[in-house]
Amino acid sequence: MIVNLIERIYGFLWGDLLQIPLPGGGSVGISLLIILLIPAGIYFTIRTRGLPIRLFPDMVVALTGKKDDNNSLSTFQTLIVSTATRVGMGNLVGVVAAVSAGGAGAVFWMWVTALIGSSTAFIEATLAQIHKERDPLYGGFRGGPAYYIHDYIEGRTGKKKKHVLVSVLFAVSGLICWCGISQVISNSVAASFENAFSIPPLYTTIVLVILAAVIVLRKNATVKVLDLMVPFMAVCYFFITIFIIVTNIGSLPGVFVRIIQEAFGARQVVAGGFGAVLMNGVKRGLFSNEAGSGSAPCAAAAAECDKPVKAGFTQALGVFIDTIVICSCTAMIMLLVPEKLLAGKEGMDLLQTAMKYHLGEFGVIFIAVTLFLFSFSTFLGILFYARSNVAYLLGDKWCWQTAYKVLALVMLFIGGIATYTFVWDLGDVGIGLMTIFNIGALYLMSGQALDELKVYEASKKNKKS
Repeated sequence: MIVNLIERIYGFLWGDLLQIPLPGGGSVGISLLIILLIPAGIYFTIRTRGLPIRLFPDMVVALTGKKDDNNSLSTFQTLIVSTATRVGMGNLVGVVAAVSAGGAGAVFWMWVTALIGSSTAFIEATLAQIHKERDPLYGGFRGGPAYYIHDYIEGRTGKKKKHVLVSVLFAVSGLICWCGISQVISNSVAASFENAFSIPPLYTTIVLVILAAVIVLRKNATVKVLDLMVPFMAVCYFFITIFIIVTNIGSLPGVFVRIIQEAFGARQVVAGGFGAVLMNGVKRGLFSNEAGSGSAPCAAAAAECDKPVKAGFTQALGVFIDTIVICSCTAMIMLLVPEKLLAGKEGMDLLQTAMKYHLGEFGVIFIAVTLFLFSFSTFLGILFYARSNVAYLLGDKWCWQTAYKVLALVMLFIGGIATYTFVWDLGDVGIGLMTIFNIGALYLMSGQALDELKVYEASKKNKKS
């Protein structure tokens, strides 16, 4: 009965809620999450007057902010944490799936989605910074949607509350989602290592869980490890891609022409395939950069900023890094391979075949190791997010923090040795519900973030005059 209920909720959140017919007999299926996130991104892009483009230099400068408290995080460190969770399997397997189903044109719509998603990320991160509070357990600050929704409800009712229902639902949804993601992570890593090195999944899973336990069960080791791991893995992946692009430079113009033609091409519309091109690009962009889901604000709240908008700028830049840079790297690796070599392949097999074409056996090994680093950093990042939500629900006690970490480690182990699609669906239901609760709050509270943006721009203008 519970399984059927979860599957129904999953279908409601992620299934095609609307079907829009297209010329040629095709149609575009639109899910509830798309209906929520795309209009929100467009709305906030208009309200911020094109912030991702207009204030891109400010987004980069925001990373240079300093901190005075050793226990708090700098804006750059919060970018590292959020990037750790954004840059994961979705940047590899997810992009492969999007391009396989929607063609090269899906990449263009990923880029468009990232631009409007940056504005949503700015609003939610700025709100998290405005409503952050001191963290008595870990030191520094904490916050996120559970906290700013709580403050909003208190302000509206004029009454002090220990808990607010919507905040509780958001926090519970988040913890469920992150447990589900733990299973997906270990399952994918174990499978890739079995393909690349013929290592049995059990052995890979045991090592993965031991490494994770050593880090997450220590008080503040998570951020220190991510500070080293995330820049290293992102830079390595980026430069390997640059090397591949340079060695195939003659094919690059053709790839960009193919992306644009298939994004708008009459052939796709007439063939009824435009819906697949559009929706696969949009879905991959949305679900990779996480803008609007309420995850990244849990990191943004931990930043020590002199102005709340700087945390917003940082997370807006994080969306750009995730989708425009990292997802595009994966797309280029695939699109620079002759199409006939990838025919009939999918998932990690397709990506490893593409890397083998470019770099030989080293490419297969590189992708397996990259997936491990991306996935492992995601696991560390989601446990950082979980801190504030566990504290909101259960109070400031180490026993509850440790209990959730142990639960996540158990799920990590189970996922590596067996596939339970029910638990994976539960994770998707969790992030879907998080998005519903968070987007509603963003519409109601966005004025606070926009006011902070006006103050920032006025201050900037006064300094120049």
